[in-house]
Amino acid sequence: MPTGTIESLDHEARGIARQDGKTIFVDGALPGEIVEYASFRRKAKYELAHLVRVLKPSVARVDPLCPHFGICGGCAMQHMEPSAQIAAKQRVLEDSLWHIGRVRSETILPPIHGAPWGYRHRARLGVRKPDARGGMLIGFHEWRSSYIADIRSCAVLPPHVSDLLMPLRSLFSALSIVDHLPQLEVAVGEHCTALVLRILQSLSAKDEILLREFADQHQVVIYLQPKGPDTAYRFYPKAGPRLSYTLPEFGLELDFRPTDFTQVNHAVNRVMVRRALRLLDPQPGERIADMFCGLGNFTLPIARSGASVLGIEGSAGLVSRGREAAKVNGVGHLVDFAVANLFECTEASIAGLGHFDKMLIDPPREGAQELVGSLGEDGPRRIVYVSCNPGTLARDAGVLVTLKGYRLKAAGIVNMFPHTAHVESIALFERP
Repeated sequence: MPTGTIESLDHEARGIARQDGKTIFVDGALPGEIVEYASFRRKAKYELAHLVRVLKPSVARVDPLCPHFGICGGCAMQHMEPSAQIAAKQRVLEDSLWHIGRVRSETILPPIHGAPWGYRHRARLGVRKPDARGGMLIGFHEWRSSYIADIRSCAVLPPHVSDLLMPLRSLFSALSIVDHLPQLEVAVGEHCTALVLRILQSLSAKDEILLREFADQHQVVIYLQPKGPDTAYRFYPKAGPRLSYTLPEFGLELDFRPTDFTQVNHAVNRVMVRRALRLLDPQPGERIADMFCGLGNFTLPIARSGASVLGIEGSAGLVSRGREAAKVNGVGHLVDFAVANLFECTEASIAGLGHFDKMLIDPPREGAQELVGSLGEDGPRRIVYVSCNPGTLARDAGVLVTLKGYRLKAAGIVNMFPHTAHVESIALFERP
């Protein structure tokens, strides 16, 4: 059995070893460990391997809290002490910036982090009908598999949501549409918890009774989604607490639909917004752009400073809800929203928006390549870039620094998803 010394972790939290000029990626291995491994895929320059035995453990290795760790694919790093996870993610960010963008940050920001358990206020779970694998299943996919993991609790979900997993199994097993219910989405707000059932067939009268009884017993709001995310509607109770999240430091509350994009970690999101605003430093009278603005997670806090803000987003539904949130929160006079596909922007289309003193960019995983490439000589003097993919951030940072004359003044991670390999980050760019 081959052995290797683990040098670091990659962007999927796999241990990296070097053997005879090849890179070996070992699932479950940690930096500093000496391990035995078994390769399951061999290529000319690399191998993918499973961990067989740890010969010399890392001081950061801990016993996973969740009994499903290693089978469930929801988490990849529970075997690593939380502060070591943060350090590993910081290294992924710095390595990406250099190896992809050929840039280094002048300052490394302190990491943003919060409670490592019970943080996940949004989740999309698979549902499978009773079968030979042991009955009704509700959960994340198994590690590197299309099967649904047989989880009976989940430590990263809020406890009251984790406690619903087994009762939901019983409920779904009793529904006539059990064969046509592939997905459950969970959204936890300030005032209620929403469960969105993706249904491929209409409910029977008995099904409706069962769902109402479940909602009453467990104090949840049930939505039904017959087709795409925009078709989700409130089934029961028809009226009651609204689904929202708050940014108390800015005196804001934003309503959202359960299928809208919102950050999964409410506590860390609050700190991230605070950090972004401090870096951006909006001032009264300035004109600021919030690109990929969504519901206005950054737009409305920027407006609280007295600056004028234009939020641009590709989803008309999110823009509509952002406008309403600005009005309800008393900043409508400082905020404007527009619908535009920023993946197709040009230098002319960006210039047509007028001059911006500063800009905040918060794109999806694809990054903002077209946007940063479209910034002209009259571009904003300061940009705060919030990223959920260090690879595309690094690519775009290379464009901003090498081609657009910006300096990468600061960068650091935001541990939005503890125990996963997901790396959220924030970066500050400035130019004279």
